[in-house]
Amino acid sequence: MGAEPHIEQDRTARATDRRPVHIPVKVRRPGETWHSSCIADLSLSGFRLQSFMKLARGTDLWIMLPGFEGRRAHVTWSRAHESGCTFERPLHPAILDHIVKLSQHV
Repeated sequence: MGAEPHIEQDRTARATDRRPVHIPVKVRRPGETWHSSCIADLSLSGFRLQSFMKLARGTDLWIMLPGFEGRRAHVTWSRAHESGCTFERPLHPAILDHIVKLSQHV
């Protein structure tokens, strides 16, 4: 019972870090071709990817956000056609703000 408030605080803190978006992106595994996919949420450290690509936990990939060069990322979890990924290097806050603004116009 003592741990429950702490867990809830962690979930709340994480949720405020994520920004809901709906952005078309290009994704590829190293050495493969680019595939069209979509990001459903985004933070400085990572994103939730919706893709028809089968991605296993631990997979490295490249993601191309609209208007930017490819960025390296790592799959931390995967369920069906959704995967949680972390960027190799966190996004700059200005890039995050720019992508979120783009998603409001799509």
